[in-house]
Amino acid sequence: METEKKDSTKRRKGGRPPKRIKRNRDLRVRVTDTERFLIAAKAKQAGVRISEYVRQAAKRAKVVPRHSREDLKIHHTLAGIANNLNQITKLAHEEGLFTVQKRCREILAEVDKSIKDLNDNDRESDDR
Repeated sequence: METEKKDSTKRRKGGRPPKRIKRNRDLRVRVTDTERFLIAAKAKQAGVRISEYVRQAAKRAKVVPRHSREDLKIHHTLAGIANNLNQITKLAHEEGLFTVQKRCREILAEVDKSIKDLNDNDRESDDR
């Protein structure tokens, strides 16, 4: 009888063998019907289940931030330039093109002088 007990404990229980990688976390993603249809079609074309397709796609995906701080600064500057251009256009319609041209040249001269002064100051600080 003792040998029968030992043999019965050594025998396998049967059933499916344990998986090598056990996925025990659940991740839910909300999608529209159209998005789910497209994902399912791509998964079927790849010959894998939807969950496996999404896992592989997520692992290979490159995440790019929408906008960096530099991009936001450039966007803000461009918006300011566009606003100034609109103001100049409005002024040109009201006062005439030659008046606006004269004022634009004065402003450009001031900007050039300011840039030159800033560049000169930068060079002075580098010589320390």
